[in-house]
Amino acid sequence: QVQLVESGGGLVQAGGSLRLSCAVSGRIFGSYFVGWFRQTPGQERKFVAAMGWATGTTYYADYSVQGRFTVSRDNANDTVYLQMNSLTFEDTAVYYCAAGPSRRPDLAERYDFWGQGTQVTVSS
Repeated sequence: QVQLVESGGGLVQAGGSLRLSCAVSGRIFGSYFVGWFRQTPGQERKFVAAMGWATGTTYYADYSVQGRFTVSRDNANDTVYLQMNSLTFEDTAVYYCAAGPSRRPDLAERYDFWGQGTQVTVSS
């Protein structure tokens, strides 16, 4: 079992920044990925970014997050971060982190463990 706890969400003005945290605990294997997804009401969870737990290799969605969002990891605290800059209203969503042995880190269905989510609201 892997436990994930997100934090860092909140209300921010357009153009601002937020850093989300995902505290990881439990039995996570080196082959796992930790991914970030976001979801708006009535929509499916959408891939944002991911990092290989052992390799540190990062992956980003092809749409507008690339260049604005950065995923990183604090090895000492087993925490994965999502730094979000130049936020726009369209970034408003519930953000989830997830873990799993996925060979397709962009697919939500390939992750086995999920956090509870943290709300990010960007005011225009």
